[in-house]
Amino acid sequence: MKKIAVAGTGYVGLVAGVCFAEKGHSVTCVDVDEEKVKLMKSGVSPIYEQDLEELMRKNYAAGRLDYTTGFKVAYAEADAIFIGVGTPEQPDGSANLSYIATVARQIAESVVHDCLVVVKSTVPVGTNDKVEQFISDFLINDVTVEVASNPEFLAQGTAVRDTLQAARIVIGTESDSAEQLLREIYEPFGLPIVSVKRRSAEMIKYAANDFLALKISYMNDIANLCELVGADIQDVAKGMSYDARIGANFLGAGIGYGGSCFPKDTKALRFLAKQNGYTLRTVEAAVDVNNEQKTVLFRKASNRLITFSGLKVAVLGLTFKPGTDDLREAPSIDNVRLLLDKGAEIYAYDPVGTDNFKKQFPEGAISKGFMNYVSSPEEALSGANVCFIFTEWNEIKHILPETYKQKMRTPLLYDGRNIYTLSEMKNAGIEYYSIGR
Repeated sequence: MKKIAVAGTGYVGLVAGVCFAEKGHSVTCVDVDEEKVKLMKSGVSPIYEQDLEELMRKNYAAGRLDYTTGFKVAYAEADAIFIGVGTPEQPDGSANLSYIATVARQIAESVVHDCLVVVKSTVPVGTNDKVEQFISDFLINDVTVEVASNPEFLAQGTAVRDTLQAARIVIGTESDSAEQLLREIYEPFGLPIVSVKRRSAEMIKYAANDFLALKISYMNDIANLCELVGADIQDVAKGMSYDARIGANFLGAGIGYGGSCFPKDTKALRFLAKQNGYTLRTVEAAVDVNNEQKTVLFRKASNRLITFSGLKVAVLGLTFKPGTDDLREAPSIDNVRLLLDKGAEIYAYDPVGTDNFKKQFPEGAISKGFMNYVSSPEEALSGANVCFIFTEWNEIKHILPETYKQKMRTPLLYDGRNIYTLSEMKNAGIEYYSIGR
């Protein structure tokens, strides 16, 4: 088993570190935030992710997993150093690589023997070449440091499962020794390994994520046409799903994709193409469709209502998807902002995302409206004039149609996740609007 250091304890770094420890490696997770390190040592995860805390406590107790701000010792003793820090989107769509650069310099000034640096963060094609050169430029000791690419393909909400039971492990290396070390690290996982050159590995990550984003935007585009011609997008998706060339995943129409990957990665790949004098027209279209789709329900409701001013609006679901407390690019943000600007009195419910949402929308008067947070869907619905569903949490999916009729002052429901059938809502006496039906 290997001694591994992981730089960064967000979704990528923390999940990777915990899963490496679960497979028997000795892992030290490095973060600059001392309070965050104390929290993790106590067995509390800084992110909401199924099964993560349980594995954190188990492997910390077993002595296979530790957390520190002392990067010098962690990097000096490691056989492999995985970089899992953020690469946030910049205003022009490019990736901010400043955190990668900071870690690379820390590694260069800390390592005392030959080691492998593995970039798990999503980075533009060619970044690993630059990281290797950057480390070489700042090396203090006479050692050899190679850099490899090992992109992650986890989904928030299922990140632990997606790591331990991944469909494949992609590694990008420039030497047999680097490839061999990564194979040894991943051998306990018992998963298929796709070994390619570094630049191909970097591109695989973008190509895979952008293809899934394309599927989502395509289905949303078809859903909008279905509404105009009288077709049902769920029937259409069902018919498509039996085609093995298409598959059943990512065919659900809704109010667009969000999160930390798809929005950022589509824009980053578009930026990369433009840098090289090329236009990715399919990706451009996916981004445009998604931007429009996020607020399609607001536009429908605006056409139905004279005003939102003074209306009680129930908002069910704040995170961009179930199973996570992440709000990055969540459609709820755009819609809540528009509703508040129009004077709505919002009563919002989410089982795990409320605290994060409060950081952007504190409780109280905002713009022309008012923001309230409640602890149950029923409380949000009580006396409401209109309701929006933005996230398909089980707590929301399990609301009976009759509940809307009984609790709301006006049973007017805009469902961005097509939770209910048209017939059951009609039978319950609810004015129901969804996507593509």
